[in-house]
Amino acid sequence: MNYPAAPMVAEHNANLLLAALPPEDLARMLPALDQVQVELGAVLCEPGDPIRHIYFPHDCLVSMMAVAEVRMTLEVGLVGREGMLGATVALGHDTTQVRAVVQRAGSASRIDANLFRTEFARSPALQRVLYRYTDTLLAQAIQIAVCSRYHVLEARLARSLLVTRDRLQSDRFHLTHEFLAHALGVRRVGVTKAASALQQQGLIDYSRGNIEILDPEGLAQAACTCYEIVREAGAGVPAPLFV
Repeated sequence: MNYPAAPMVAEHNANLLLAALPPEDLARMLPALDQVQVELGAVLCEPGDPIRHIYFPHDCLVSMMAVAEVRMTLEVGLVGREGMLGATVALGHDTTQVRAVVQRAGSASRIDANLFRTEFARSPALQRVLYRYTDTLLAQAIQIAVCSRYHVLEARLARSLLVTRDRLQSDRFHLTHEFLAHALGVRRVGVTKAASALQQQGLIDYSRGNIEILDPEGLAQAACTCYEIVREAGAGVPAPLFV
Protein backbone atom coordinates (compact mmCIF):
# COMPACT_ATOMS: atom_id res chain seq x y z
CA MET A 1 0.00 0.00 0.00
CA ASN A 2 1.20 3.54 -0.72
CA TYR A 3 1.00 5.64 2.43
CA PRO A 4 0.58 9.44 2.47
CA ALA A 5 3.65 11.66 2.54
CA ALA A 6 5.49 11.77 5.89
CA PRO A 7 4.86 15.50 6.60
CA MET A 8 1.10 14.99 6.23
CA VAL A 9 1.17 12.01 8.60
CA ALA A 10 3.40 13.86 11.07
CA GLU A 11 0.85 16.67 11.41
CA HIS A 12 -1.78 14.30 12.76
CA ASN A 13 0.67 12.09 14.64
CA ALA A 14 1.07 15.00 17.04
CA ASN A 15 -1.99 13.45 18.67
CA LEU A 16 -1.07 10.27 20.51
CA LEU A 17 -4.33 8.45 19.80
CA LEU A 18 -3.90 8.93 16.06
CA ALA A 19 -0.24 7.99 16.38
CA ALA A 20 -1.29 4.72 18.05
CA LEU A 21 -3.14 3.54 14.94
CA PRO A 22 -1.59 1.19 12.37
CA PRO A 23 -0.37 3.09 9.27
CA GLU A 24 -3.09 1.65 7.03
CA ASP A 25 -5.86 2.73 9.42
CA LEU A 26 -4.48 6.25 9.72
CA ALA A 27 -4.02 6.39 5.94
CA ARG A 28 -7.74 5.73 5.42
CA MET A 29 -8.64 8.54 7.81
CA LEU A 30 -6.19 11.13 6.51
CA PRO A 31 -8.32 12.46 3.61
CA ALA A 32 -11.09 13.26 6.09
CA LEU A 33 -8.83 14.87 8.71
CA ASP A 34 -8.36 18.64 8.73
CA GLN A 35 -5.86 20.55 10.83
CA VAL A 36 -7.69 23.38 12.58
CA GLN A 37 -6.80 26.14 15.03
CA VAL A 38 -8.88 26.58 18.19
CA GLU A 39 -8.82 29.82 20.16
CA LEU A 40 -8.60 30.35 23.91
CA GLY A 41 -12.06 30.36 25.48
CA ALA A 42 -13.80 28.94 22.40
CA VAL A 43 -16.77 26.70 23.25
CA LEU A 44 -16.55 23.67 20.97
CA CYS A 45 -19.83 22.15 22.13
CA GLU A 46 -22.61 22.41 24.70
CA PRO A 47 -24.52 19.59 26.44
CA GLY A 48 -27.19 18.24 24.13
CA ASP A 49 -25.55 19.48 20.92
CA PRO A 50 -25.34 16.98 18.05
CA ILE A 51 -21.82 15.60 17.74
CA ARG A 52 -20.75 17.10 14.41
CA HIS A 53 -16.96 16.87 14.68
CA ILE A 54 -14.37 14.84 16.53
CA TYR A 55 -11.25 16.71 17.71
CA PHE A 56 -7.79 15.25 18.29
CA PRO A 57 -5.69 17.97 20.00
CA HIS A 58 -2.07 18.52 19.04
CA ASP A 59 -0.86 21.27 21.37
CA CYS A 60 -4.17 22.73 22.55
CA LEU A 61 -5.97 21.80 25.76
CA VAL A 62 -9.74 21.37 26.09
CA SER A 63 -11.64 21.37 29.38
CA MET A 64 -14.77 19.21 29.60
CA MET A 65 -17.34 20.77 31.92
CA ALA A 66 -20.42 19.13 33.40
CA VAL A 67 -23.20 21.73 33.48
CA ALA A 68 -26.11 22.08 35.91
CA GLU A 69 -28.82 24.71 35.56
CA VAL A 70 -26.89 26.52 32.81
CA ARG A 71 -24.51 28.44 35.10
CA MET A 72 -23.12 25.83 37.51
CA THR A 73 -20.17 23.90 36.11
CA LEU A 74 -17.53 21.40 37.17
CA GLU A 75 -14.57 20.19 35.13
CA VAL A 76 -14.83 16.43 34.72
CA GLY A 77 -12.01 15.90 32.27
CA LEU A 78 -9.14 17.54 30.44
CA VAL A 79 -8.18 16.62 26.88
CA GLY A 80 -4.76 17.24 25.39
CA ARG A 81 -2.59 15.50 22.83
CA GLU A 82 -3.12 12.21 24.65
CA GLY A 83 -6.83 12.13 23.84
CA MET A 84 -9.83 13.27 21.84
CA LEU A 85 -13.05 15.23 22.15
CA GLY A 86 -16.10 13.25 21.08
CA ALA A 87 -15.00 9.84 22.34
CA THR A 88 -18.56 8.98 23.40
CA VAL A 89 -19.40 8.20 19.77
CA ALA A 90 -17.66 4.90 20.55
CA LEU A 91 -20.50 4.22 22.98
CA GLY A 92 -23.19 5.08 20.44
CA HIS A 93 -23.91 8.64 21.58
CA ASP A 94 -25.08 11.17 18.98
CA THR A 95 -25.18 14.21 21.29
CA THR A 96 -22.61 15.77 23.58
CA GLN A 97 -22.80 15.43 27.33
CA VAL A 98 -20.44 18.23 28.35
CA ARG A 99 -19.47 21.80 27.57
CA ALA A 100 -16.05 21.75 25.92
CA VAL A 101 -14.01 24.94 26.44
CA VAL A 102 -10.57 25.59 24.98
CA GLN A 103 -8.22 26.13 27.90
CA ARG A 104 -5.13 26.62 25.75
CA ALA A 105 -5.20 27.73 22.13
CA GLY A 106 -3.49 25.61 19.52
CA SER A 107 -4.04 23.13 16.72
CA ALA A 108 -6.01 19.91 16.42
CA SER A 109 -6.99 17.30 13.87
CA ARG A 110 -10.72 17.39 13.17
CA ILE A 111 -12.95 14.91 11.37
CA ASP A 112 -16.65 14.90 10.52
CA ALA A 113 -18.45 12.73 13.08
CA ASN A 114 -20.30 10.65 10.46
CA LEU A 115 -17.09 9.87 8.60
CA PHE A 116 -15.48 8.94 11.90
CA ARG A 117 -18.33 6.58 12.77
CA THR A 118 -17.85 4.82 9.43
CA GLU A 119 -14.15 4.34 10.08
CA PHE A 120 -14.79 3.28 13.67
CA ALA A 121 -17.20 0.58 12.51
CA ARG A 122 -14.63 -1.04 10.20
CA SER A 123 -11.43 -0.60 12.20
CA PRO A 124 -10.83 -3.03 15.10
CA ALA A 125 -7.63 -1.12 15.96
CA LEU A 126 -9.52 2.18 16.27
CA GLN A 127 -12.16 0.44 18.37
CA ARG A 128 -9.50 -0.85 20.79
CA VAL A 129 -7.95 2.61 21.09
CA LEU A 130 -11.27 4.31 21.78
CA TYR A 131 -12.55 1.72 24.24
CA ARG A 132 -9.38 2.10 26.29
CA TYR A 133 -9.55 5.86 26.12
CA THR A 134 -13.23 6.09 27.11
CA ASP A 135 -12.41 3.88 30.08
CA THR A 136 -9.73 6.33 31.21
CA LEU A 137 -12.14 9.26 30.79
CA LEU A 138 -14.70 7.52 32.98
CA ALA A 139 -12.06 6.76 35.64
CA GLN A 140 -10.98 10.42 35.70
CA ALA A 141 -14.55 11.73 35.88
CA ILE A 142 -15.38 9.42 38.79
CA GLN A 143 -12.29 10.45 40.73
CA ILE A 144 -12.87 14.15 40.10
CA ALA A 145 -16.45 13.78 41.36
CA VAL A 146 -15.19 12.14 44.55
CA CYS A 147 -12.51 14.80 44.91
CA SER A 148 -15.02 17.63 44.54
CA ARG A 149 -17.21 16.19 47.29
CA TYR A 150 -14.65 15.27 49.93
CA HIS A 151 -11.47 17.33 49.54
CA VAL A 152 -10.66 20.91 50.50
CA LEU A 153 -10.36 23.52 47.77
CA GLU A 154 -6.65 24.16 48.23
CA ALA A 155 -5.85 20.49 47.58
CA ARG A 156 -8.25 20.39 44.64
CA LEU A 157 -6.64 23.46 43.10
CA ALA A 158 -3.19 21.90 43.51
CA ARG A 159 -4.48 18.75 41.80
CA SER A 160 -5.97 20.76 38.92
CA LEU A 161 -2.77 22.76 38.36
CA LEU A 162 -0.64 19.63 38.36
CA VAL A 163 -2.89 17.85 35.85
CA THR A 164 -2.71 20.92 33.58
CA ARG A 165 1.08 20.91 33.96
CA ASP A 166 1.23 17.25 32.98
CA ARG A 167 -0.97 17.75 29.91
CA LEU A 168 0.98 20.80 28.72
CA GLN A 169 4.38 19.50 29.84
CA SER A 170 5.16 22.99 31.06
CA ASP A 171 5.51 24.68 34.45
CA ARG A 172 4.09 27.92 33.02
CA PHE A 173 0.58 28.46 31.69
CA HIS A 174 -2.34 30.87 31.80
CA LEU A 175 -5.54 30.23 33.78
CA THR A 176 -7.79 33.00 35.02
CA HIS A 177 -9.54 32.96 38.40
CA GLU A 178 -12.84 32.90 36.53
CA PHE A 179 -11.92 29.83 34.52
CA LEU A 180 -10.63 28.00 37.60
CA ALA A 181 -13.81 28.87 39.47
CA HIS A 182 -15.89 27.29 36.69
CA ALA A 183 -13.59 24.27 36.53
CA LEU A 184 -13.66 23.66 40.29
CA GLY A 185 -17.32 24.55 40.75
CA VAL A 186 -16.66 27.31 43.30
CA ARG A 187 -16.81 31.09 43.60
CA ARG A 188 -13.89 33.22 42.41
CA VAL A 189 -13.12 34.35 45.94
CA GLY A 190 -12.49 30.72 46.89
CA VAL A 191 -9.98 30.33 44.06
CA THR A 192 -8.27 33.56 45.12
CA LYS A 193 -7.85 32.33 48.71
CA ALA A 194 -6.64 28.88 47.67
CA ALA A 195 -4.16 30.28 45.11
CA SER A 196 -2.87 32.78 47.69
CA ALA A 197 -2.29 29.96 50.16
CA LEU A 198 -0.30 27.96 47.61
CA GLN A 199 1.66 31.06 46.66
CA GLN A 200 2.50 31.88 50.28
CA GLN A 201 3.93 28.38 50.64
CA GLY A 202 6.24 29.07 47.71
CA LEU A 203 4.63 26.40 45.56
CA ILE A 204 3.35 28.62 42.75
CA ASP A 205 3.60 32.15 41.43
CA TYR A 206 0.23 33.47 40.26
CA SER A 207 -0.30 36.94 38.79
CA ARG A 208 -3.06 38.08 36.41
CA GLY A 209 -3.80 34.53 35.39
CA ASN A 210 -0.17 33.70 34.64
CA ILE A 211 0.80 30.65 36.67
CA GLU A 212 4.26 29.25 37.27
CA ILE A 213 4.71 26.10 39.31
CA LEU A 214 7.81 26.72 41.40
CA ASP A 215 7.89 23.49 43.40
CA PRO A 216 6.18 20.57 41.62
CA GLU A 217 7.02 18.08 44.36
CA GLY A 218 5.74 20.39 47.07
CA LEU A 219 2.59 21.07 45.08
CA ALA A 220 2.06 17.32 44.71
CA GLN A 221 2.27 16.99 48.49
CA ALA A 222 -0.29 19.78 48.87
CA ALA A 223 -2.63 18.06 46.41
CA CYS A 224 -5.04 15.33 47.43
CA THR A 225 -4.35 11.70 46.54
CA CYS A 226 -6.74 12.11 43.61
CA TYR A 227 -3.91 13.70 41.63
CA GLU A 228 -1.96 10.45 41.42
CA ILE A 229 -5.10 8.51 40.48
CA VAL A 230 -6.10 11.00 37.77
CA ARG A 231 -2.53 11.16 36.47
CA GLU A 232 -2.27 7.38 36.23
CA ALA A 233 -5.61 7.20 34.42
CA GLY A 234 -4.54 9.93 32.00
CA ALA A 235 -1.29 8.11 31.33
CA GLY A 236 -3.18 5.12 29.99
CA VAL A 237 -2.67 6.14 26.35
CA PRO A 238 -2.47 3.10 24.10
CA ALA A 239 0.88 2.07 22.76
CA PRO A 240 1.14 1.96 18.95
CA LEU A 241 -1.17 -0.75 17.62
CA PHE A 242 0.79 -1.78 14.56
CA VAL A 243 -0.78 -5.23 14.49
